[in-house]
Amino acid sequence: MKRTIFIITAIFMMAFASCDSKKEIKSIKSNEFRTEIMTPDIQLVDVRVPEAFNEGHIPGAKNLDFTSEHFDDMMKQLDKKNPVAVYCRGGRQSMEAAEKLQDAGFVVIHLDGGILTWDGEVETIGN
Repeated sequence: MKRTIFIITAIFMMAFASCDSKKEIKSIKSNEFRTEIMTPDIQLVDVRVPEAFNEGHIPGAKNLDFTSEHFDDMMKQLDKKNPVAVYCRGGRQSMEAAEKLQDAGFVVIHLDGGILTWDGEVETIGN
């Protein structure tokens, strides 16, 4: 009888633990990221400060500054029906942003190593 209660308790604990587990964020290398962002409905987001974005970003990227106090409001510009491809300079800050986006209900793809690993074209704005 004690064994049966133990087994039932263990099953319930595993079931409840799995309810809280998040889907892992897809963190991919530059060449695979390039393929992913060619998908028609992908939303490409650079989470660096505007100055860094202006100095060079992946073509087609939208700048949503993760350090801004308005980041949560800026996320509302994105469509939850479409995946978000996110990057920063080296990958740490964009992973934090990816987690926040995922918590908000987005499907997220992350550029492992950030724009430092990007070997494709970049656009600049201004000077």
